[in-house]
Amino acid sequence: MSSLSRSRRLLPLAAVAAAAALLFTGCAGEPSPVTKAVAGAAPVAQPKNATVSGIQPATGSVSGGTVTITGTNLEKVASVQVGGQAAAITQATTDKVVVTVPAAQNFAAGAVPVAVADSAGKAVPTDGKTFTYQVVSPVDQQLAYAMAHWNNYNTAQYGDLNPVGGDCANFVSQTLVARGWQMNSDWYNHDAAADWSPAWGYVPAMDTYFRENAAKLGLTEYSFDQRDKIKLGDIVMFDWNDNDSLDHVQIVTGVHNDNGKITIQMAGHNEDNDYRDLDHTITVEHPGAIGHFWSLSK
Repeated sequence: MSSLSRSRRLLPLAAVAAAAALLFTGCAGEPSPVTKAVAGAAPVAQPKNATVSGIQPATGSVSGGTVTITGTNLEKVASVQVGGQAAAITQATTDKVVVTVPAAQNFAAGAVPVAVADSAGKAVPTDGKTFTYQVVSPVDQQLAYAMAHWNNYNTAQYGDLNPVGGDCANFVSQTLVARGWQMNSDWYNHDAAADWSPAWGYVPAMDTYFRENAAKLGLTEYSFDQRDKIKLGDIVMFDWNDNDSLDHVQIVTGVHNDNGKITIQMAGHNEDNDYRDLDHTITVEHPGAIGHFWSLSK
């Protein structure tokens, strides 16, 4: 074998030896500067999961409200559900998420689960935390009564006025008593409708009573175009035939704002419904119907 061939075969071995010398110096195997640099490299940071530690307040109105969820890495939270209903997120930071709690289903009191998820749809552990709906305000009392009696007439206390023209005003008046209104000499129902006033049970007279006593009763009139002013428990008056004679009245049980489009739901007697849609009522059931709202401040 020529000396040239032998040199070519020895070159790779020399390269390996040189590389080894870079990695270890000295007979004790002291790591070289290259090895030290590799070993000292910072580990790749792993994403931290969101955690929930608390819900404040943990109780609130059946009409809905605001709740703050506390924890860590909560900026990752993309959705919150309370009792199976979406709760709109109004603020999300590292240590808290503020949400608008929806009204309880059927305005029923009780504890419901709180579910939180991140942007990937992954559930964030909540350790079984719940939110407890309570009947705490006058409007809560009104709506709880409406849900209990929209299809279960309270005839023992207020009778049934359907045989004499309709029970819609009688029902609305009952919900106002549940809200805290007091009967008086102009607005009353005694002895299970054995004696009742027109302002209590007859829609046109009720509307007149509201208008004449609006300041005292805390009422403000709004048109159907002013839905942004309307709240749960407000009153809706209808003129089915646009003939300047009111025909029907219900109370508001739902107000939903979907990107600026406000829908109103209502409860009432006669057709006996709990979440009747206002738009469907005046365009499909009674095309051309008109009306107005009475918004309550008391």
